[in-house]
Amino acid sequence: MKNFLSIAALGALLVMAAPVLADVKTGVDAWQQGDYAKAIGEWRPLAQAGDPDAQFNLGQAYKLGRGVQPDLNAAMDWYRKAAAQGHLRAEDNLGLLMFQQGDRAGAMPYLQRASMRGEPRAQYIVGTALFNGDLIGKDWVRAYGLMTRASASGLEQASTSLEQMDKYIPLDQRKQGLALAASLETPGKGATLATADPAPVRPAPTAVRSAPLPQSTITKSAPAPAPQIAAALPKAAPKPAPRPAAAAPTPAASGGWRVQLGAFGEDGRARSLWNQLNGKVRGLSAYQLYLVKAGAVTRLQAGPLATSADAARLCSAIKAAGADCIPKKM
Repeated sequence: MKNFLSIAALGALLVMAAPVLADVKTGVDAWQQGDYAKAIGEWRPLAQAGDPDAQFNLGQAYKLGRGVQPDLNAAMDWYRKAAAQGHLRAEDNLGLLMFQQGDRAGAMPYLQRASMRGEPRAQYIVGTALFNGDLIGKDWVRAYGLMTRASASGLEQASTSLEQMDKYIPLDQRKQGLALAASLETPGKGATLATADPAPVRPAPTAVRSAPLPQSTITKSAPAPAPQIAAALPKAAPKPAPRPAAAAPTPAASGGWRVQLGAFGEDGRARSLWNQLNGKVRGLSAYQLYLVKAGAVTRLQAGPLATSADAARLCSAIKAAGADCIPKKM
């Protein structure tokens, strides 16, 4: 049978932002300031003691390679521990990562539950499996319903697959699928979850389409075999391009203020970020680079600046280039 899509590598996974419990908040605050080593130090003992939010956050750190070396197996281990305690976001990430790593049969139970909770990438994968009759049997009504919901969430690959399904799934089954899509739970419901990598909450999917459905291209008298649609897990909707960076204010000859651009376990990573920002923030190279040691952490700072207002303006230019920045009184 002809494949309409190719199996592609799993993209970067977005994580829903949400409040965190008080005993992991110190680590989250450190993470948001770029002090990943401190965040790991806060979370690890809590995770080892069985805190599911800390376990999920460690899974995020190992997946992203921040504060630790990237290790997808370790990430899955921590996700699995958190998921076993009912951490729904950990279960979603575990299923997606298992699918990426090739354990599709093992991932499918997690992905099926995630799809019913409103995770659009899981809906896309499960809808594809149900259309093909792969691993979980064939059910074109559920396939169409899940793919409709994934498409309404903005996944372009789901919209493409839905167009292919229109050619093969009979009209009455597509109508049943639309009714199912309308009844599915939307994202945003469920437990409050911690996050190790704050990101915008997924937008609620738009209403499922109500325009008249096209007739399928097959006939009852001579049914054509349905094609296999390969599950190429889509990336989440791309982030908007950063706004053009503003010019940095003129540096002062001396002053009691600096700006801090992050904290790193290695000097090389701090210098690398500095070099990248020099190409994005006009005038930043005129400032002095400071690598401030604090134990095993190196803080990347720039200055000097005469006033807090100057530091705030410099941070504004740096943030416009897509980096973190906080003013620091010296």
